[in-house]
Amino acid sequence: GFRIEPGEIEQALTLHPAVRQAVVTPHESADGDRRLTAHCAVAAPSPELALELRRFVAQALPAHMVPAAVVTLDALPLTGSGKVDRRALPAPDFQLFAGGRAARTAREELLCGLFGDVLGATGQVSIDDDFFALGGHSLLAMQLVSRVRTVFAAEIGVRDVFEAPTVAGLAQRLDGAGARLPLTARERPEDLPLSFAQQRLWLIDGMEGPSALYNLPLALRLTGPLDPAALELALGDLVARHEILRTLITERDGEPRQRIVPPADARIPFDRRPVRPADPAATLAECAAVPFDLARELPVRAHLFPLAADEHLLVVVLHHIAGDGWSM
Repeated sequence: GFRIEPGEIEQALTLHPAVRQAVVTPHESADGDRRLTAHCAVAAPSPELALELRRFVAQALPAHMVPAAVVTLDALPLTGSGKVDRRALPAPDFQLFAGGRAARTAREELLCGLFGDVLGATGQVSIDDDFFALGGHSLLAMQLVSRVRTVFAAEIGVRDVFEAPTVAGLAQRLDGAGARLPLTARERPEDLPLSFAQQRLWLIDGMEGPSALYNLPLALRLTGPLDPAALELALGDLVARHEILRTLITERDGEPRQRIVPPADARIPFDRRPVRPADPAATLAECAAVPFDLARELPVRAHLFPLAADEHLLVVVLHHIAGDGWSM
């Protein structure tokens, strides 16, 4: 959700006396994760200098603008016209700085596992490995903090990861961290507020009117014998289990609020078409183009189309106010 100007990061890097030139690009890994990478032209490239440059720029820039990796080079590759050849920039090696002491305690062993899970590390993470040198960035740091809080029931923040980015350092932070209060059911107020992200979407919906701009479609091809009635019941179970899928966004005194529909009254709109669509792609686009009335309709609907005797197309459309990419 942050706008990132690579030029600002490049300027911050060139303030270091060792850097002659810098270029910052988004590097996409095999699993689709995009991480900021800085390539710097320096007199004496080394892994130690790369780490120093990353720490240097972290003191001047907000966390979301700090590159996940810094690569030091004798010179940046150039095209025939003298411009930086971005395609020729070497990929960062996030495992470059790995290696160190093994876990000494059960806590450190668990933290090593959490580091590896979040980073997608193929090898064993040591207690001296730097989270960011292994490819971590601010979003992954948030994931790490969430998992640490869950596993250790301790209250730590993203700042702790930036200030103590190794397993050994974070383990020491846990010694002084306060206990995280367990989640417990509380009595709900009559008016349930919206999250900030939901407020934004509700405001856009009110200003621009009903729109399909924030519809999230999911299309599935189902192969084999299908019982449509059982499928409809399964979708009903999904809506009953997740309150957000049976939540209306109503208004009182000009303020939005959530109204959760009881499971018995929450019936997902399930459109079963008896005829095979002439153009499945166009049919999918048509389903996704129908806007939601957030105050009167559940934020999810489903459509089922036959493609053959044992093949069907299931289209589920979810409004962004009730979910995101991970929710799918």
